[in-house]
Amino acid sequence: MKRLGVNIDHVATVRNARGEIHPDPYEAALFVKKKGADSITIHLREDRRHIRDLDAKKICSIKNLFVNLEISTNHNIVKNALKIEPKFICIVPENRNEITTEGGLNLQKNENRIKKIISQFKKKKIRTSLFINPNIKDIYLSKKMGADCVEIHTGYLSNLVKSKKNISKEFLKIKKCSILASKIGIEVHAGHGLDYKSTKILTKINEIKEFNIGHFIIGESIFYGLQFVIKKFKRIIKN
Repeated sequence: MKRLGVNIDHVATVRNARGEIHPDPYEAALFVKKKGADSITIHLREDRRHIRDLDAKKICSIKNLFVNLEISTNHNIVKNALKIEPKFICIVPENRNEITTEGGLNLQKNENRIKKIISQFKKKKIRTSLFINPNIKDIYLSKKMGADCVEIHTGYLSNLVKSKKNISKEFLKIKKCSILASKIGIEVHAGHGLDYKSTKILTKINEIKEFNIGHFIIGESIFYGLQFVIKKFKRIIKN
């Protein structure tokens, strides 16, 4: 069955705008789990622009909640993640000046470093995913490094959908990568820029087992509420 992961980073963004304690990402994690999310995603960025260390620690301590902690390869961040011990880790690229994650990891450039980090998480029995571009070479490299999963960057396809441009070439790239990854024993996830339309399109790829969605869910919830938006995504993913 396909799963929905809800990224709650921007609950923390709203909280931090006032420098107060409300809305609390911990309470958001409990709420979205209750309303049907299969997992929670939080990104512990180097500049702590939204999720903070205490948030991550509290959220990862919630019983029977699968938490997908996104981190960079920064030594101190990795060290913190090993202490927090989430169920899942997703290693993502991070540029201090970026507004949001702009693409997948450069696996060739960082192969030895990432392989070492994956090994550290495997010793803790933490499922580890790599955030990659839809590239066949990166699928093979992910396998070589020992990743359990890959999360395919869907930002480009999502932008094509929003601008009503032809998506066939990008869709085919994602499909081919998903089929290959599944064939060689890597679980496939999808994330970045997804909304109702782009998610529905990608559900046609049977090999994608998990959709991680954040910004659109939080933004849409301003108008329709978290419960409504989560349930709508759950229906889309199931169909």
